[in-house]
Amino acid sequence: MKTPLVAGFGEIMLRLSPEGFNRIGASLPGTLRATFGGGEANVCVSIARFGMASRYLTAAPKNPVGDAMCTQLRGLGVDVSRILRTDGGRLGVYFTETGANQRGSTVIYDRAHSSIAEAPASAYDFDAMLEGVTWLHLTGITPSLSRVACEANLALAEKAAAAGIKISLDLNFRKKLWRWEPGTDQRELAARCMEPLAAMADLIIGNEEDAKDVFGIEAAGSSIEGGKLDLDGYRGVAEALAKRFPKAAHVAITLRESRSATWNGWGAMLYDTATKTPHCAPLADDGSYRPWEIRSIVDRIGGGDSFCGGLIWALNTPEWSAPDRAIAFAVAASCLKHSIPGDFNDVSVAEVAALAAGNASGRVSR
Repeated sequence: MKTPLVAGFGEIMLRLSPEGFNRIGASLPGTLRATFGGGEANVCVSIARFGMASRYLTAAPKNPVGDAMCTQLRGLGVDVSRILRTDGGRLGVYFTETGANQRGSTVIYDRAHSSIAEAPASAYDFDAMLEGVTWLHLTGITPSLSRVACEANLALAEKAAAAGIKISLDLNFRKKLWRWEPGTDQRELAARCMEPLAAMADLIIGNEEDAKDVFGIEAAGSSIEGGKLDLDGYRGVAEALAKRFPKAAHVAITLRESRSATWNGWGAMLYDTATKTPHCAPLADDGSYRPWEIRSIVDRIGGGDSFCGGLIWALNTPEWSAPDRAIAFAVAASCLKHSIPGDFNDVSVAEVAALAAGNASGRVSR
């Protein structure tokens, strides 16, 4: 077996946030906390934090902001040597407000004309980008940015699939994006662009909203806004995705029960397409599904990415690769991310394994 090397391709941005639960309007003029974050980069950081090789692929400007981004990712153990550095373009920016109780979190994008949105497929050296790579992680965010980003993303996926590299795809529908083809409905555009990507994926990841918005597949008996989940309905979503995209060995569905901005129930299902078996986590002592109750969320942005990173790492780690163990690890990793500010999930394998085993007391480790 080749030594795993997980690559992710997508956009990383500068994240600007008020301190704590403050609002942007009340914080400006003033100070905002600047960090970096982006779906695929978040996954690469998780993989590296768990001790597995990862490589981040993107286009970023040749300026001090792009330099600082590369420096931070390199310091976190991520290979940034294959990033396309551009003379033009910019690093995108997004602003966040952290919600509390009945006030939800908010994201404001300022990412038009970013380097990755304007770099055509011909600007990249796909062979060098994929050298040694065994797994490529993609999302629905990159193709939503622009036509050229969508084309580059697809070309990279086709190159990876032809080389026998496994592909994971997080459907990740963003209703504030998918606006690059005027006159076309966002969901119609997403479905058209995501179909060929999903057909090449070995692992498809999403939630009920993603499946509904991108492919029109809806879970019966569930209400996200009402915090109501029906596991049979979600199994139906996984089965429908597996039937539509038969290459996928696994379909993962995250199960979030949003009781408020600071209180969520959290778990997930991993559907094994070969055995047609769903595996849920976390489980109660009697083996039934019982979500983690996260009652004091610090930052939920990056929660889905930390789930993806945990799942990819587990599926590539023999002692965790069984579906029931892989999903338990991924859910525990993501649960812990909700306690950490910023996009990146700064937790260790030992911390995740302890939570997956049921150690959720939060006691001081001395």
